[in-house]
Amino acid sequence: MVRSAQALVNDATATPSLPRIYQRLTAALDNPRASTGHIADVIGDDSGLSARLLRLVNSAFYSFPTKVESIAHAVLLVGTEQIRDLALATSVIRTFKGISADLVDMESFWLHSIATGVTARILATHRREANTERFFVAGMLHDVGRLLMYAKLPGEAAEALRQARQHGGPLLAAEREVFGFDHSAAGALLLDAWGLPPGLVEAVRCHHAPQEARRHPVDAAVVHVADVIATALELGSSGDDAVPRLCGPAWERLGLPASALDAIAEQTELQVGDVRGSILAGVSGA
Repeated sequence: MVRSAQALVNDATATPSLPRIYQRLTAALDNPRASTGHIADVIGDDSGLSARLLRLVNSAFYSFPTKVESIAHAVLLVGTEQIRDLALATSVIRTFKGISADLVDMESFWLHSIATGVTARILATHRREANTERFFVAGMLHDVGRLLMYAKLPGEAAEALRQARQHGGPLLAAEREVFGFDHSAAGALLLDAWGLPPGLVEAVRCHHAPQEARRHPVDAAVVHVADVIATALELGSSGDDAVPRLCGPAWERLGLPASALDAIAEQTELQVGDVRGSILAGVSGA
């Protein structure tokens, strides 16, 4: 049995690959000669991604005053790095297929992931953070380790779910009991193996323990609070319906007044359905 998250991620047969489109966009962004048109051409080679991104930039996620008709226009409006982040968030869904419905309802899983991403972006906007799309990506991927565990260790995953439901405790604790590690550790190591930014890796690793984040504490705090809000609003589930305990210091780190919560929840509910339709349209099993 795999008894460490690192061993699971190190298993080449178990580890999914980073979406190729993200790799191509990163290579293009690393090329100082790459133009906005070139970035748009790279995206245009993937018709499915192009359609998803156009739906997203024309949704309540952005609420642009006029319709965005082309990928080139979207790149100009949103920004090249931001478009790359959105490409990652909308493409990774295609990486995990064939997970048993007995373990998780994938539509509900991705609804929770999208809701957490949307809420994280809204929180970051309230804080006036730069590149709020990175918070959306972190929220989208915060539970990706759970998918890896469901996909590659289904027997152990079923046992963890059984224990959590039987004893009424958090699935996080049952994962540690059954696997010897939890989904936040597995997810962070997977993203690190993919070569994704350290801030994203730390936000995923610490989304249940934001006080442990050292280099990117705000990113971890935002994703933690977003996860709590999305779960409390009952917007999907990754397998655990219990609302995570809010870390007081994480909320304080955000520096937002408690009075902002109603507006944040309202914005989340306004955007989630539109974003979900934009990202999941045409995806089987989601």
